[in-house]
Amino acid sequence: MELKHSHDHKKGVFYLEENGERMAEMTYVYSGETRFIIDHTEVFPAHEGKGLGKLLVKAAVEYAREHKFKILPLCPYAKSVFDKTPDYSDVLF
Repeated sequence: MELKHSHDHKKGVFYLEENGERMAEMTYVYSGETRFIIDHTEVFPAHEGKGLGKLLVKAAVEYAREHKFKILPLCPYAKSVFDKTPDYSDVLF
């Protein structure tokens, strides 16, 4: 399984792929120079229940820390992970 990330400075996606098959993805949109909004997280049915969504949120948090971004998790799943993970509060706006 490989974690990938692509963006165009307006929006982006973190995704997990294995053997060319996308297993899960989390999309976001930039909100200004130093913030982004997580708007959707999806784990495809064959891969549910494996913790892949949490891995995507963790990747977003690590990216935010590395680039000094703040995150607004509007996606209900991402928000629930943030609510359950106090260590991620440093990247919230």
